[in-house]
Amino acid sequence: MSTAWPRTVITGIGVLTPIGEGIDPFWQSVMAGQSGVKRISLFDATGFPIRIAGEVTGFDAKKYIDKKDRKSLKMMARSIQMGVAVSGMALKDANLDPSQFDPTRIGIDFGASLIASDLDELAPGAHVSTDHGKKPVDMQIWGTQGLAVMPPLWMLKYLPNMPACHVSIMHNLQGPSNTITENDVAGLLSLAEAKRIIERGLADVMLTGASDSRINPLSLTRLSLFQQFTKRNDDPARACRPFDRERDGIIPGEGACNLILEELSHAEKRQASIYGEVVGAGAAQDRHRDGQGIARAIQAAMKQAGITAAQLDHINAHGYSHPHFDVMEAKGIRQAFGDQAPPVFAAKGYLGNIGSPGGPAELAISLLAMKHGSLPASLNYEYPDPECPLHVLHGEPKPITKDYVLKISFSDLGQCCAVVVKRWQD
Repeated sequence: MSTAWPRTVITGIGVLTPIGEGIDPFWQSVMAGQSGVKRISLFDATGFPIRIAGEVTGFDAKKYIDKKDRKSLKMMARSIQMGVAVSGMALKDANLDPSQFDPTRIGIDFGASLIASDLDELAPGAHVSTDHGKKPVDMQIWGTQGLAVMPPLWMLKYLPNMPACHVSIMHNLQGPSNTITENDVAGLLSLAEAKRIIERGLADVMLTGASDSRINPLSLTRLSLFQQFTKRNDDPARACRPFDRERDGIIPGEGACNLILEELSHAEKRQASIYGEVVGAGAAQDRHRDGQGIARAIQAAMKQAGITAAQLDHINAHGYSHPHFDVMEAKGIRQAFGDQAPPVFAAKGYLGNIGSPGGPAELAISLLAMKHGSLPASLNYEYPDPECPLHVLHGEPKPITKDYVLKISFSDLGQCCAVVVKRWQD
């Protein structure tokens, strides 16, 4: 009896980002060096310290949802709608119709973060509970009167597990279903968990990824209390500067990405096109936020993949564009690889910090690069920082010359994940 693990490949990509809706526009924008960071248009952000973001423009969820299911849109916040949309995109790209397979063998592992409520839904309850805006919130009044004027479906619209729930219902996915909520690292952690589910023989196909929107007055208020935003409001396209000496803070964003993971023999049996094979994954907690957890996650992923640094074409970094966290990541990479650290690509100059889907969406760039043979340059890297002693790929696209890529994600609270993907060659 063979003891080999089932092999996991990526057969579909669905992306919805500030630089493109769907694979082709997304890839064309990246290769053109186009940043999706722009002035916020979803609401008037004049009074906020940050007035620019990686915003998705022109998104209409109705394009991706059958008429019979559109009534459910009223129970979906914007980020949930995005998650549902990219799941359909990814299934289409994979040429995979779940109805043609055993539904108990198809599951979903999705990432999410805190979903902020729309102000017009919170306002009536808040108004009542503050004596019509005259006092701070009175929790007793909130419990007796405030909740009574809230929309009855309010909670269902904002629960972070709802993207996975809606997708499971719409596509009749009866296999494993899970939601991971570790903020910026959630999307990549969901991919790693989906890989393990397939390896355990519990599913043949897993939809995996994440969706998030931080372009909301409540989200920006919350983030402004805990994060350092850029002050480059007048220069949106050049504001996000991963590892650059002139970086001064993050740029919020929004988007969604879904990757279809499939057991290899299942994919081959239906003659699926394959982007790459997920060969290693690791996770850790960077307790002191000094890079040690990042290094352990990298080492675990590399060990499982059974490769050395010399076999990596590039590292697809998290690249926060944050004064401290970029140094933390650079230390983690150097701790894992020493002077043999492979070159680094950072994608947030294109997208901004789109939150939980950032990991899979940024990995999608590397997957498409391996398919097309060329990796785009990191945007806005102009001044090397001695505190980030990395070889950051910038300037012009470079040819893909090796078969492996390492993707890193982590959160500001120290959760870390690393995934190794191998280029697929028929």
